[in-house]
Amino acid sequence: MKITDLLSSKTIVLNAKAKDKNEIIKKAIATIKNSGAIKNINEYSKLVYAREKKSTTGVGDGIAIPHAKSKVVKKPALAALVIRDGVDYAALDGEKVNLLFLIAAPESKDNVHLDVLARLSNLLMHPEFKESLLKAKTATEFMKAIDSSEELFLGAQSPAKKTLSNGYDYLAVTACPTGIAHTFMAEEALKKAAEKMHISIKVETNGQAGVKNKLTDEEIANAKGIIVAADTAVETTRFNGKKVITTAVSRAIKEAEVLLKQVDDAPVYKKSGFIKSKEERTAQEGKFHTIYKHLMNGVSHMIPLVVGGGILIAIAFLIDMACGVTPGPDFGTVTIGARIFKTIGGFAFNLMLPILAGFIAFSISGRPGLVIGLAGGVAASSGGFNLLYWIGDEATKAKLEGVNAGFLGAIIAGFLAGYVVKLLERATVKVPKSLDGLRPILIYPLFGILIIGLVMFLVNIPLSHVNIGLNEGLTKLNEMKLDILLGALVAMMMATDMGGPINKAAYVFATGLLAQSSADINHQHIMAAVMLGGMVPPLAIALSAALFPQKYSKDDRRNAPVTAVMGAGFITEGVIPYAAKDPWRVILSCMIGSAAGGALAVYWDCKLPAPHGGVFVFPVMAQSAGFYVLAIIIGTVISTIMLGILKKDVNEELGKWKGISFRRVGQKIAGVFTKNKKSQ
Repeated sequence: MKITDLLSSKTIVLNAKAKDKNEIIKKAIATIKNSGAIKNINEYSKLVYAREKKSTTGVGDGIAIPHAKSKVVKKPALAALVIRDGVDYAALDGEKVNLLFLIAAPESKDNVHLDVLARLSNLLMHPEFKESLLKAKTATEFMKAIDSSEELFLGAQSPAKKTLSNGYDYLAVTACPTGIAHTFMAEEALKKAAEKMHISIKVETNGQAGVKNKLTDEEIANAKGIIVAADTAVETTRFNGKKVITTAVSRAIKEAEVLLKQVDDAPVYKKSGFIKSKEERTAQEGKFHTIYKHLMNGVSHMIPLVVGGGILIAIAFLIDMACGVTPGPDFGTVTIGARIFKTIGGFAFNLMLPILAGFIAFSISGRPGLVIGLAGGVAASSGGFNLLYWIGDEATKAKLEGVNAGFLGAIIAGFLAGYVVKLLERATVKVPKSLDGLRPILIYPLFGILIIGLVMFLVNIPLSHVNIGLNEGLTKLNEMKLDILLGALVAMMMATDMGGPINKAAYVFATGLLAQSSADINHQHIMAAVMLGGMVPPLAIALSAALFPQKYSKDDRRNAPVTAVMGAGFITEGVIPYAAKDPWRVILSCMIGSAAGGALAVYWDCKLPAPHGGVFVFPVMAQSAGFYVLAIIIGTVISTIMLGILKKDVNEELGKWKGISFRRVGQKIAGVFTKNKKSQ
């Protein structure tokens, strides 16, 4: 397949004009529509603009390569626009863009087209190629210029000349988030710079088609230094002990020669991280992005436990319900089959917070951090692990029984563990070389586990005070007969920290009332509000992912139905992966919807005699079940709308507030109802 196989006269515009970047991209999208390769041009357009928000595709020298890969693309296609007057594109070099290629790549197993797009990216690094395209007066001439340049520059490329008998002078790895264009442009730029400097280089590319030209252990051992030009994760532990420069892929495109000159003076890579200046770290990635990357590493490893464990627990409720078990405190564990599923699901849930903390720490400090993070996660999830519980009187111990730090505590533990290892590395840097091997297997785990345990032992104290204060406050509200306010408050607390001290305080308070006043049915409405508060968050997340898919990643959308099942079973923990990624927006939205639903449940006098089970215990609610379902629906809808308003599109940079788009949310909701009406 040649580059021109992806072009046609209909997708080439030789005299395009535009006043700004958005207008030229819009014209390029309208042009590529003529290829017939795109099923949904609006969806494709959103992806192109979303990619542009990550970083400009104006790579410099008057060239821009916007692109998107999606299932709405039926076959690979290109659009080419020549803008003779130029257009301000916010390019890397600040210059106007004269030549734009828009790439449409399908999500398919056949990745032949990716090699074609890689060749195009390589060609664009040759000034002669660009000049031949700008001189073309017809679409035919334009395509002939591509064919001749492809044969001239890429037809018989020979491998880089080796100046060393046993390897290359330098090695490099290039990778961009989409792996379509910038990856290969950086490769070509480094090769051209190396040829000009009369040195040899081998470049490994991490593109959509996988890893190409993979560096061997022998090549790494013999190389003078390595350049890692990547905007996404690549394997780097293999470079331990070598001089390594890490930088953005865009810098390799523009400053390849500078990078090659700097390799000999580069810092030495260690498995635990790079020794870099503050300026280098800031240039590579912002502090927020670094923290977010560590957090996501923990979340991604935790999700399978949440999903698998949550479904098994829901099956346990189904088994008891199918066997005619009356809902009560032991619902889900009465029959032997239900008990087996509930216990196995519980194993997964017990591992959830340690895994979250462990892999946050692993992302920060490598394998030594994993062990200490796991220990910190266990400390965060262990009820009663705090000084106040150990030295308190019996009344205090009773209030704190089973209280833990929850997922927020696990996140704190993960970050603390990661940086504890960093401190231990610095503290032991002068250990005799003969004892160096003891650092990761003895010194780090011994002192790291001790430190994180002691820290969490103290961190849990304020969380314990929170729990005690909340219980006392809830009791006073109950004594004052402020039932509707109490219902809203306990439901909101259930949606706050997903199993942490605030959530636990509300649940323990409600179950305590239930146990103390089994003859007093008026207290059962507090239990109803609490269960509603635990059901609304996962249900709202699932509904929001369906109504506002642009707010969620592909994996989050795929897990949304499972989250809905968890919500139906009163398993609030299904929200944790979503809350961990975007805490204040998700938690605030869930709190507001849960509070509204809880207040309505109490107002409508909904009574629930069972402390667990979700939809499986609705039959025991008798006449109030209908109003209870309505309260859950209203709370879920409110939280869903809040999520639609507050959450940013997944391709937008988190942390930058750009205002609330009520209009877009309204249009989305109206579109759903219009679609439903048409289908009827």
